[in-house]
Amino acid sequence: MLSVGIVGLPNVGKSTLFNALTRSKQANAQNYPFCTIDPNVGIVEVPDERLAKLAEVSKSKKIVPTVIEFVDIAGLVAGASKGEGLGNQFLSHIREVDAIAQVVRAFKDDNIIHVNNKIDPKNDADVINLELILADLQTVNKKLSTVKKDAKGANAKEMAKTIETLEKVLKQLEAEKPARELSYDEEELIIVKELHLLTMKPMLYVLNVDEAKTNSEIVTLGENTEQIEICARLEAELADLSPVEAQEYLNSLGLKETGLDKLIRASYKLLNLVTFLTSGEPETRAWTVKRDTKAPDAAGVIHTDFIKGFVKADVVNWQDFIQYGGWGEKLKESGKIKLVGKDYIVQDGDTVYFHINA
Repeated sequence: MLSVGIVGLPNVGKSTLFNALTRSKQANAQNYPFCTIDPNVGIVEVPDERLAKLAEVSKSKKIVPTVIEFVDIAGLVAGASKGEGLGNQFLSHIREVDAIAQVVRAFKDDNIIHVNNKIDPKNDADVINLELILADLQTVNKKLSTVKKDAKGANAKEMAKTIETLEKVLKQLEAEKPARELSYDEEELIIVKELHLLTMKPMLYVLNVDEAKTNSEIVTLGENTEQIEICARLEAELADLSPVEAQEYLNSLGLKETGLDKLIRASYKLLNLVTFLTSGEPETRAWTVKRDTKAPDAAGVIHTDFIKGFVKADVVNWQDFIQYGGWGEKLKESGKIKLVGKDYIVQDGDTVYFHINA
């Protein structure tokens, strides 16, 4: 399962957001730095309106959505890369996740202290980004030093590409830019992946705003990074309500969806995932695969034995599946079903029936 780490300075609303996401009081959301030390982990369903529609057509007994793991990581502070505020421990937690949702405080509340005693979203984001860059600089410098020592005699030619790649990344980090914003060829990408750099992880900003925010108060935190605005306090209130009450509350505020749904969808996109669907009487289910996954590997998500046993698959867009009443004669006669082989790349919204050789 792929995971998204919720990071940021202390007291920016990370744990409040995590509790709302998981509809729990699992994370300790208190008004002092480092109230979260060990990371909290929560499994969150990905909202998908297609499932109920497919299930209705197939008369499914149950619906199983796909999920993402969110990890609430303790607040970083300036100097974390040198060990400040238990920094090394927290940075290691970030290293273990697949993507980063950086929560940045834009809300005003005199009762909740700010670690720097001022509300400055751009500066807060810069502090976090710099600490991740400084941690990566240590990693790259250490690796480069080792490789250069080993690059002697017969090894020198073999190591040339590695040294060139590391120096390219080092130059980017020294310019205080994340490693993910560079372009890499296949060989470079293999070299860089082995470093497990923090700034190679995909990232989005979550600007934690007041309920009564105005557009003039929204700060753009980075040109190359997606940003969404959420009021964590409002999301926590909504999470305490029943689904019907929460929808009524949203309607009264003129909102179409919760900020959490927006965050979950954005995280899903950040991880470069697509959803394919299976639907029948026993269940309608959403399955997660990386974009550009071929049909046998998608089948393997259902059961690993299916990769070897894959023969072919019937594929139809979910909307056509609904329009023609599911896996019946109407759908077969419509010409909408594609019979695909091992090279087919699964698309988001594909409804699939796999043929497996037992």
